[in-house]
Amino acid sequence: MPVGKLKIKPEPDFSRLEKVLLRQGLPDRVPFFELLSNIELQVLQHIGRFRQTRHSAPGSADEEFRLIQQQIDYMYYLGYDYISLYPKNFDFPRNAPPKAVTAFGEREYHTADFHTISCRRDFDNYPWPDPSELDYSNFEQAVKVLPEGMKIIASFSGVLENVMWLLGYKGTSYLLYEDEQLIEDMFAAVGSRIVAYYDNVGSLEAVGALLLGDDMGFKTQTLLSPEVYRKYLFPWHRKIVQTAHRKGKPVILHACGNLGEVMEDIVACGWDARHSFEDVIEPVWEAKEKYGHRIAILGGFDMDKICRMSQQEIRAHTRFLIEKCAPGGGWALGTGNSVADYVPVENFLAMLEEGYRSGFY
Repeated sequence: MPVGKLKIKPEPDFSRLEKVLLRQGLPDRVPFFELLSNIELQVLQHIGRFRQTRHSAPGSADEEFRLIQQQIDYMYYLGYDYISLYPKNFDFPRNAPPKAVTAFGEREYHTADFHTISCRRDFDNYPWPDPSELDYSNFEQAVKVLPEGMKIIASFSGVLENVMWLLGYKGTSYLLYEDEQLIEDMFAAVGSRIVAYYDNVGSLEAVGALLLGDDMGFKTQTLLSPEVYRKYLFPWHRKIVQTAHRKGKPVILHACGNLGEVMEDIVACGWDARHSFEDVIEPVWEAKEKYGHRIAILGGFDMDKICRMSQQEIRAHTRFLIEKCAPGGGWALGTGNSVADYVPVENFLAMLEEGYRSGFY
């Protein structure tokens, strides 16, 4: 694909994606959806839309605004209808994890026994964030330059994810038998703060939808037993969904892994849409056929395929996905997980360009 020759006409309209999320008929074309992208800069350079700006210090207001503008440019020129943001100061602090040097730079990783909280004393002494003190200045900055028709999807990492990042996988497993009250209190401490965040951010007019990223499984099964999820996790998922709907906003669940044993629970929680599909677990077209009448299905272009296929094959597979998933609405085109930094730029753009060309209803 020649530099600057992307054949997509930017016409952002969040109602296009909203129709999909709410399963309210057919939009004008299949919208695009991604959890996140790690190749914004490379893509903008490839399509000739990179803005040369003066150097700004990491963490400075100028740098924050530059990154917001970069995401807006990226999403706008590629044909998306939204950008994704979360408050700058909202997190659940963890001890410094181990790091490794990769081809893409230094990366943090977690081992099964890595943890920050291991007992009641750690829990009591932990610096739990105060949702009333969240900083939404990045949302305010984005609104000032957001193109007409675009909205913000307010996102955050999940209840289960944050509990397990704090306790560790091994620690969570042991505490389920040794101190169930601490497990329950951990889910409440994390879940209640995420609910409060969505209650606040859901009131912003520029926010069109909410998203929770809560990975729950791996290739063959859930990370913890379905019974544990039903007891500790899904009650908080239901509260998150209820909060979003009370604010009049659709809400998306991004959840990786084999969730066959709990998919009915996910639907019953009331999520408007689910994202993250892998062909070896459950191809997106099968998920659309099985669940699409009750929950919107997002993405699903398998990560292995988008990395390994030729551009011609990618275009053919995009048309296949549109043929299988677009009828009736309730589906958006995108990768099965996210635009990782190992995804070839040309392959990713081929998917979008073909999706734009072939995705009109």
